[in-house]
Amino acid sequence: MSNWAAIPSPNLSAVNIGPLTLHFYALCIIAGIVIAVRVGDKRFVNRGGDLGDVATIAFWAVPAGIIGGRIYHVLTSWGTFSSPLDAIAIWRGGLGIWGAISLGTAGAWFGFKSLSKSKPQLPAFGVFLDALAPGVLLAQAIGRWGNWFNIELFGKPLTAPWALQVPFENRPSGYQSFATFHPTFLYESIWCVAVALLLIKTDKAGFFTRAKAGTLFISYIALYTFGRGLIELLRIDSSSQILGMRLNFWTSLIIFSGSTAWFVVRKVSQKR
Repeated sequence: MSNWAAIPSPNLSAVNIGPLTLHFYALCIIAGIVIAVRVGDKRFVNRGGDLGDVATIAFWAVPAGIIGGRIYHVLTSWGTFSSPLDAIAIWRGGLGIWGAISLGTAGAWFGFKSLSKSKPQLPAFGVFLDALAPGVLLAQAIGRWGNWFNIELFGKPLTAPWALQVPFENRPSGYQSFATFHPTFLYESIWCVAVALLLIKTDKAGFFTRAKAGTLFISYIALYTFGRGLIELLRIDSSSQILGMRLNFWTSLIIFSGSTAWFVVRKVSQKR
């Protein structure tokens, strides 16, 4: 089955510059980090922080997030690795957002506490998270294009103008007769940008003005996992299954339910 697709698969996933090999997946991650720091820095300054505070905290948060994301991916996809060394080949793709956010937040807390020793006037950690959330979403949106360069994490077969062309050798077992698939990387990228813009707009409109610090960050978690859960229903790449559903679907559902309940409790208490 063939179909014209608006999104062709790339021919290259890396480029050699002298002795160096630059993997586009890694470059997307790096570009996302730069955007997250710049956006977060500007928003944190508006909340009482100093220019450069976010970059200082990112020194701890970014490595922790990358390590956490890789650990989650390895633990949930161990059967796909041919050797322990293969498990650390991050340039081939594979960062679990749940591990990245969890350990990245822990790293940010450590960096924030370290910085607060020399800057006791720093706003609360929740204020920092609220400032950072939209930038993190934009980083996720950019990072998802790394999956396009690696021709991975696409969805079910699709015959539509926006479908993704996938070379025969990259098609999962059982799908070799299909040429075009749902570009789930693009869906998630668009969703992340949309949520980031929504949070920025509602924040400027004063929606979070009287809310407890950290409420905007909780909103980010809830909205992101809502979209991610729906996208998981389309994906066909290898994944652990629970009751016939992908593990990341259940993870999204649990985190969405918990963060939504937390958000509602905070908004209710805000009105009292």
